[in-house]
Amino acid sequence: MTLRLLAVHAHPDDESSKGAATYAYYRSRGDEVMVVSCTGGERGDVQNPALERLPMAERDMAGLRRIEMARAQRVIGFQHRWLGYVDSGLPENDEPLPFGCFAQVPLGIAAEPLVAVIREFRPQVLVTYDENGGYPHPDHIRSHELSMYALEAAADPERYPAAGAPWRVTKVYYDRIFNRPRMEAMYQALLEADPESALLERITETRVWASTMPDLATTHVPVGDFLDLRDEALRSHASQVPPDSAFFFWPNDLQQAAWPYEDFQLASSLVETELPETDLFAGIVDDHEAIA
Repeated sequence: MTLRLLAVHAHPDDESSKGAATYAYYRSRGDEVMVVSCTGGERGDVQNPALERLPMAERDMAGLRRIEMARAQRVIGFQHRWLGYVDSGLPENDEPLPFGCFAQVPLGIAAEPLVAVIREFRPQVLVTYDENGGYPHPDHIRSHELSMYALEAAADPERYPAAGAPWRVTKVYYDRIFNRPRMEAMYQALLEADPESALLERITETRVWASTMPDLATTHVPVGDFLDLRDEALRSHASQVPPDSAFFFWPNDLQQAAWPYEDFQLASSLVETELPETDLFAGIVDDHEAIA
């Protein structure tokens, strides 16, 4: 039985900061992984002042982010699809969303390409964000809404008949990689290993932020052997991830010892499974045929 994982993300680079080690782990097992990027990240700002391709970023951010995405894809080895929607940006001070952006496209229209991907790839597991988008970016919230809408539609033979034979996804997960127990475990491990470490002060803000979050993770995927690949994928998105990014604050050997997992919340399942899990495919044992 071929196991297939589909991850739906808002922008290129989201897949590397929110699940790359998990995708590398499943690829190492021989499972198939596909990442969907809903938008091209066209409205992203350059976050790396030392970016070598700064002239290209200023001239063609969309083109640069496609190059970066292709590099991250090669690092991890997943399949990839662009849905083709335009980045909504992050409007401030109650500014309206840009005309025609992803967050403004009606779900009934926006869902068809994702329904087609689901029916073609036939994943047993889909990973996306929760109803808050993980954080309240309009494209992340829309990615959640689109994922849930397309999941239902993909299983219904009466909807989008031109998008392929119906397929029902067995399990749905929300990303919970940034969570309180993980941050606390790594903080305490660093405090014990090096109580004078300058990192302790640098990560205080992240620790305080994480302390306010409920612990919703149900599934802890063992990814300790794939943290270096995750970091390489992150660095592929050089316009968005500077060398001194907070993503790299924690030494990987410390992470392997303190919290060698990426964490997810089981949102729905058509099969029985015992929580907590260590495998997104837990409970999936029979061949999963397309709905007649």
